[in-house]
Amino acid sequence: MPLYPVSESKAKQLAERMLKLGIVEADLEESFVRSAGAGGQHVNKTSTCVVLVHKPSGIRVKCQQERSQAMNRFLARRWLLDKIEEVQEGRKSALQQEREKIRRQKRRRSRRSKQRMLEQKHRRSDIKSFRKKSGFGD
Repeated sequence: MPLYPVSESKAKQLAERMLKLGIVEADLEESFVRSAGAGGQHVNKTSTCVVLVHKPSGIRVKCQQERSQAMNRFLARRWLLDKIEEVQEGRKSALQQEREKIRRQKRRRSRRSKQRMLEQKHRRSDIKSFRKKSGFGD
């Protein structure tokens, strides 16, 4: 019986990735807690949420994505490997980059740049207003 409810190739990829990063199952501390949120009675009765801690680095991941505990175990390991890779390679995750992008987009403009933007809008509006047909029997 397979360890995770995923295809053989995905389970193999996970194992190879763990080996490549030098992580063994003994380094992982796994615990199960009750999930929160949607899912109704099933979620309230079973401990499907997986908390995974990598002892040497102290990195902790909590996964309650799916209703299946086995699937959450697989996903938690994948997420943990992503985090460990980020730390080892010193790169930012796609999620972190997306958050920073949104933060930049929401940041208030400086008074000068806002003024410039409004001036450009007014100029554009004037250009468009000259395109309108005059009301003199065209």
